[in-house]
Amino acid sequence: MKASDIKSGLKLTFTIALLLVMSSCNDDDMKNVSAVSSKQITLSKDRTYGAEIIYSDSAKVKGKGYAPIYDKVVPSQGASYNEMPSGVKIEFFDEFLKTTGTIKSDYAINKETEKITIFRRNVIIVTDKITFTTEELTWDENKRMYFSPSGTVTTKDGNVLNGTEFSAPQDLSTYKIKDASGQGNVKGDLLQ
Repeated sequence: MKASDIKSGLKLTFTIALLLVMSSCNDDDMKNVSAVSSKQITLSKDRTYGAEIIYSDSAKVKGKGYAPIYDKVVPSQGASYNEMPSGVKIEFFDEFLKTTGTIKSDYAINKETEKITIFRRNVIIVTDKITFTTEELTWDENKRMYFSPSGTVTTKDGNVLNGTEFSAPQDLSTYKIKDASGQGNVKGDLLQ
């Protein structure tokens, strides 16, 4: 058999297969295709490299964020949002501009209208009292709270606590965690 005969046979087989697939589509399928294609959403994206964002409240600097890539996304339908696909680091300050804590993650998305920021992948919060690690953390600006489905709290004295449903006020002065388990250090002599 010649190479040209093989090519002709392959072309004929492909044509027959294509005709079979097309004949299996009915008019309803074609209507659904046009309905789906008419609902396409277009996005406008403005990208900034090496972004630095200042957070303030009542004209007082409360934090500063750094993102290698900062995308402002405006869909043709729905609310705009800010995306940090290469991660973010945020430093929080007291009234004297002394750093009180940091948040780092490999990805973040800020939903402006909802006033929610979601941090994902390798999320680490560090304060003078605790270090909290998780894969997802939500900051709700309206409630002034952090929420996470699970994570690990490590205190400055070395206690480690794993659990679910982490929540804390945005100053991280206290926290709640459910289904907790971990290891702790005991001070003093237990045998007395």
